[in-house]
Amino acid sequence: MAISIKTPAEIDSMRLSGRLAGEVLDYITPLVQPGVTTAELDRLCHDYMVDVQGCIPAPLNYAPPGYPPYPKSICASINHQVCHGVPNERPLKKGDIVNLDITTIKGGWHGDTSRMFIVGEASILAKRLCQITHECLWLGIDQVKPGARLGDIGAAIQRYAERNGFSVVREFCGHGLGLNFHEDPQVLHYGKPGTGPELSPGMTFTIEPMINAGKAAISELADGWTIVTKDRSLSAQWEHSVVVTETGVEVLTLSAGAPPRPNIN
Repeated sequence: MAISIKTPAEIDSMRLSGRLAGEVLDYITPLVQPGVTTAELDRLCHDYMVDVQGCIPAPLNYAPPGYPPYPKSICASINHQVCHGVPNERPLKKGDIVNLDITTIKGGWHGDTSRMFIVGEASILAKRLCQITHECLWLGIDQVKPGARLGDIGAAIQRYAERNGFSVVREFCGHGLGLNFHEDPQVLHYGKPGTGPELSPGMTFTIEPMINAGKAAISELADGWTIVTKDRSLSAQWEHSVVVTETGVEVLTLSAGAPPRPNIN
């Protein structure tokens, strides 16, 4: 599959789907509290997407080759879960960290974003991991401009994560986005500057670094979806969808309640 270049009208459609994905996270933020289950958060997000926004939740029944159909409308990955955590009846407790990953479809176009949430008061390590991962996301976004290479994104993320004592998950990456949930290119969160495809205006893709407090090694749970750290260390992820513009980058999944770009030292 070649990397698709979106037209201005198509990018307008992706701005809408992206903003709506962000607004689901805005809506659910005050409800991420000790005692709530991720199954309840999933139900609330599903109803908001379908009944309020008129969207389709992209993960529900999504079944790429080799995977069973995904059974929920959002992904909810807690503590040592890296990604694709399936919402369940386990109540969140104080000190948990949880990633909620939202993908909406509006008018056929996808918007994909995720945020970390700290439930109550977390450890210093947990808070630092969430912060550094958020900074990794924005350092990756900062690399996006015409003429840059995909490897520039991964190199910036890897360098910053490892400098801060964390590791980068290798097996999962960002991806092209549009009328399909997953398109070319693959956006690695590690690598070498100046390598990979050249970025051109109209390219749309996600950047979604998964950063571990321990080693990078992962394993898959028996549900066929949930990915965890092999050493049970904490993991964090943040995600935005972006488009390459004539002069740089535009983040498509910003919403009124989205955490702002951090000040990175």
